[in-house]
Amino acid sequence: MRRAFAGFLAMVLGVAQAVAPVGAQVPPSAAEIAGYGGLQAAAWTGDVATIERLVAAGAAIDARDGNGRTALHIAAHAGQREVMRTLARLGANSRVLDAQRYDAITIAAVADDVETMRVALAIGGDPKAITSPYDGTALIAAAHLGHDEVVKVLIDAGAPLDHVNNLAWTALIEAIILGDGGERHQRTVSHLVAAGARRDLGDRNGATPIELARRRGYDVMVRILERQ
Repeated sequence: MRRAFAGFLAMVLGVAQAVAPVGAQVPPSAAEIAGYGGLQAAAWTGDVATIERLVAAGAAIDARDGNGRTALHIAAHAGQREVMRTLARLGANSRVLDAQRYDAITIAAVADDVETMRVALAIGGDPKAITSPYDGTALIAAAHLGHDEVVKVLIDAGAPLDHVNNLAWTALIEAIILGDGGERHQRTVSHLVAAGARRDLGDRNGATPIELARRRGYDVMVRILERQ
């Protein structure tokens, strides 16, 4: 039994380690920021007046940097909410994906930036969008990280509770096997269960969320998952 659990844990950790470097979001680097000009520079610094002037003069509002980020993505990474509102008002695509297939909602969700994510939703972002190289959602990304308040906002916005990504994991499964079992991941699981996330959906091996929680010794999560 111990050997089987050790093998399972090694598999989970190995997958997590393989996932992180390849699919983690790439915020603008210091070198990229230094090289920004025009709309991209204004988006990073929050210069709304310059954005309005440049767009009026014909600047391409959805022009991309070397990683496929538009000014909207850059503003989301920087937490420049007024810039995001301005860009949307001037015609920016609020649902555009960067080169790694992240949108503004998922960028803010991963950053645990609830207020920026609320703006991304308010300007027309899609909480149901399939994002990331893993065909996931902002909800799955937030659940993985234990961003419990973000999870609650996304649930309230209509994010799909039971979407299965290309690793065969739901938000509920990711909160368990990629979480640390602490209070924020416990609240994440609680939010998902309270909202009606399916507890019978298993991973590729058929292991359900409660079985996965038991294997990891996450007793609080087990009790949450046992609730009727």
